[in-house]
Amino acid sequence: MALALARIIYFTRRLDVMTAFYRDVLGLDLIGQEDGWREFRAGGCIIALHKGPAAKPGRSPKLAFYVADVAAEKLALEARGAVMGKIWTSPQVTFCDGADPDGNAFSISDRELA
Repeated sequence: MALALARIIYFTRRLDVMTAFYRDVLGLDLIGQEDGWREFRAGGCIIALHKGPAAKPGRSPKLAFYVADVAAEKLALEARGAVMGKIWTSPQVTFCDGADPDGNAFSISDRELA
């Protein structure tokens, strides 16, 4: 199963300020909105804002890869040596977090490009 980069996720405590910046200053189209979540079209990828503690300075954002079957891809990644966390499911998305060898966060999810 091939991974497809679908999103870059920034965590922020200032969701309204960040939404205004990406929409009004950068001019990106706001294409999705849920409680604590905003999505902007940015060419072939989506920039997502997730309400929560912002990343520490010098840390990268989370890359989010689309997969059709999160559970199957989690098992495949673990078989190839990836360290993956628990699978989480909400009404909108199923996802699983992992980290590369340097600790940079990534996730796999069934949330497709909008």
